[in-house]
Amino acid sequence: MKKKQRSLNVFFAGELFNLKHLIGNAYLAEAIYEKSHGRYLCQLPQDFDPRGTTPRTIRDHHIRSLVSCDLALFSFDGPDLDSGTLAEFMIAKFADIPSVILRSDRRGAGTRAPQWNPMANYYPRTAILSLDGLGSYKAILKKRHRKLDEVIRLAGQHSSADAQRMCDDVAAAVVRAFDRVRELPPVMPRHLREEVYNWLPMMPGLRGKEKALRKEFEHYLEQKVQRDLL
Repeated sequence: MKKKQRSLNVFFAGELFNLKHLIGNAYLAEAIYEKSHGRYLCQLPQDFDPRGTTPRTIRDHHIRSLVSCDLALFSFDGPDLDSGTLAEFMIAKFADIPSVILRSDRRGAGTRAPQWNPMANYYPRTAILSLDGLGSYKAILKKRHRKLDEVIRLAGQHSSADAQRMCDDVAAAVVRAFDRVRELPPVMPRHLREEVYNWLPMMPGLRGKEKALRKEFEHYLEQKVQRDLL
């Protein structure tokens, strides 16, 4: 009997403060799971239930969840990068986590240089997807419903269906990028792995007993080594 494939956990980092963010994150996470046939299972921070509601408790939970994941996806949309997403990206690079940066914002799409500060660029084991989300949606709209009036489009839920098709296309591109970055060799030297993962909970000042934190992050390291990610 064929052994069931284990999903790789993906930390999904992006804005989660309004309706569009929440719906977009959920749609894309589900589409990635479907398009990868279960290979990539996104962990949505909007679904986290940390023990406590203080900003520091929430931050600590996000850091733990990020380091525990196998890969990470970062949404770099908008005229300015979300500061929380950028901080999480840097922690992922400290931990040598294979990562995909996704920008679906058409502003700057098609240009050679990424539309953000170069200090957030050029990191190893990182794939950058710069897509024109609106352009893709318009192409689907033109192809499928060129002759429909607005009432029929809304009553028949054609707009949301077109948006979901666009999301499926983006998800397929993300899956291909995950397949590429997970095959890239680790940057972190083997002889430094234990020291780095002992340092990771200390660097942001995570709350907890030092011995327990050390054991927790050593477990994360062991999992990554077993999965050939480090």
